[in-house]
Amino acid sequence: MVALVAAAAMVALAAEQTAAQQSEPDTARPAPRWPDGRISFTGPDGEIGNWGGPPTSTLANHYREGALGDSGVNLETNLDAEDVPFQPWAREAYEYRQATFTKDDPHTRCKPSGGARLFHTPYGFEILDLGDEIIFVTVGAPHSWRVVHMDRTEHPADLEPSWYGHSIGRWEDDTLVIDTIGFNDRFWISRGGFPHTTELHTIERISRPDFNRLRYEITIDDPGAYTDTWSGGWYIPWIAGNEPFDYLCQENNLDAARMVGPDLDDESGD
Repeated sequence: MVALVAAAAMVALAAEQTAAQQSEPDTARPAPRWPDGRISFTGPDGEIGNWGGPPTSTLANHYREGALGDSGVNLETNLDAEDVPFQPWAREAYEYRQATFTKDDPHTRCKPSGGARLFHTPYGFEILDLGDEIIFVTVGAPHSWRVVHMDRTEHPADLEPSWYGHSIGRWEDDTLVIDTIGFNDRFWISRGGFPHTTELHTIERISRPDFNRLRYEITIDDPGAYTDTWSGGWYIPWIAGNEPFDYLCQENNLDAARMVGPDLDDESGD
């Protein structure tokens, strides 16, 4: 119960902070930088905090009653879900996942969160910039990590499909650009239930326009599931004072309701 209350408080705080940051961009605190001038994705010395993946964010805007929606954190450029260039089978899969309240989400079964799914994982995440590598460390789900190789320009041949794929990164001014291939098809690209195949190729762009938020955008290229490339993303708030904690998904699964879904035969609304 304590963890559930803490999670709810973090979601409320994240939404409040994000709304404030977006409404007052001219007065926002500037993002910190490393001594060499590079943008930093951490807090300065003496300031504790990490990034709170907003659970209400979506890659495309949903409008149907009861759908997973956003609380003002989605990018202004996001598509409406009906405009996503699905292959027919992928649209059917997406519609089913939405209609059943995303009850089959692998994340709720403690599976790793590949693609954009990592960036709205509950309880926050850290970004460790080690120079040759950038590592994303998550708390929710399997409490795992993802490595981005900054010292390479090509992916290895004959990759074994994996949850996070193989990522190489580069800087474009203050934006981290991550190119990833080699995914398996056992996770969902995002919490909303967008499907994919092992042909998935993503380009992610992460920037820090001010101290209190990240801008996350992912471009999806998967000819097995979509007829064209498409993009979506959201803003991610900095949660001051928040730190990673010892979390084992198998012992702390508080999302059991979404493993069952709503009672679709109940017409009373109860």
